[in-house]
Amino acid sequence: MASSPVDRAAKRLSLTLLALCTTAALALWFSATAVLPALRLEYEIGPTLASLYTSAVQAGFVVGTLASAVLGLADRLDPRRFFMVSALIGAIANAAILWLEPASPAVILCRAVTGAVMAGVYPVGMKMATTWADGDLGLLIGLIVGALTLGSGAPHLLNAFGGVDWRFTIAAASALAVLAALVINFAPLGPRTAKAPPFDPHAALRAWRHPPLRLANIGYLGHMWERYAMWAWLALFLEASYALSMAPAAAEFNARLAAFAAIGVGGAFGAVAGGRLADVFGRTALTMGAMALSGATALVMGFLFGGPPGLLFAVALFWGVTVIADSGQFSASLAELGPPERVGTMLTIQTCAGFLLTLATIHLIPHLVAALGWGPAFACLAIGPFLGVVAMARLRAHPEAAQLAGGRR
Repeated sequence: MASSPVDRAAKRLSLTLLALCTTAALALWFSATAVLPALRLEYEIGPTLASLYTSAVQAGFVVGTLASAVLGLADRLDPRRFFMVSALIGAIANAAILWLEPASPAVILCRAVTGAVMAGVYPVGMKMATTWADGDLGLLIGLIVGALTLGSGAPHLLNAFGGVDWRFTIAAASALAVLAALVINFAPLGPRTAKAPPFDPHAALRAWRHPPLRLANIGYLGHMWERYAMWAWLALFLEASYALSMAPAAAEFNARLAAFAAIGVGGAFGAVAGGRLADVFGRTALTMGAMALSGATALVMGFLFGGPPGLLFAVALFWGVTVIADSGQFSASLAELGPPERVGTMLTIQTCAGFLLTLATIHLIPHLVAALGWGPAFACLAIGPFLGVVAMARLRAHPEAAQLAGGRR
């Protein structure tokens, strides 16, 4: 049934505010990771501590999403209030870094708290988008994933223009999160908002017990094996490579801009375009194609180290597009295959498992680089997407796949 003009206007308003708020709040995620090069000039931060700047956020997110899934918070609370409180706590934890010793355990704790409260931002934002779905679920979730991607890449842009003072990036990311916490309250919920279900601590297990949901989640795990390790280390890879042919200051600046273009701009485009293509051609078709392309790029990217900067930028941009194009479609698959009243919980437990996996690859990459170089290190990331293709091919053959994208699988 077609929506009335008022409904269309409310939908546009809600999705616009939701995308802007998600972008602003998610700037917290990589705010400290983006300033690592500057921090290392002032403080003794070794490879393990550098990894913790990102993996502590991932670990915190895993704890936060697990708690949220078990308690059913994403389905039982007003999502706007949940989002608001989460963004405010994240802003405070992130800003606290300005008053702490960057090499101290307290900073890592702040990063973990920031990750934990993101459980009330990212999966909740996707749930809010599903309430407006009308044959365009892939596109709507793609918009939120695109906002996540743009927000995750934003610190690289802030850092590039923040001068040598890393405090600018941290402060700006916290300010954006506070703004998001205030504005999200003006985003209306859509007509597909389900009634809050009763508390059921076992509801999250359905995501793994039901075969179609399990296959969609396995596909997501394959995607996540690659994605966050690429996001975490791309800027450092580019800076190290650019430094072979540029002055240090120029290499640093250009690497930050290139990382923002690949992760933020390219990723946002890939997420939205991927969502639209999945609605037209099918969820499994899009995810298998995107993972094949991103996995192939992972195989070659590291071996281009030291090559022409223009070529590196082009490949990085392509990788940034393809590595995220499929992300939202695993979530859309859960929304279409799972019980409507548990969508928030299904999305939360999916992201919990995916981000738990990223802890391994984020820490693995620097050790592989030290032992083998960038080529083999990035090539190892291709394992995930290729296994993900197998899982989504099996889902495509399952009878319940007819529920995906209006029967387009």
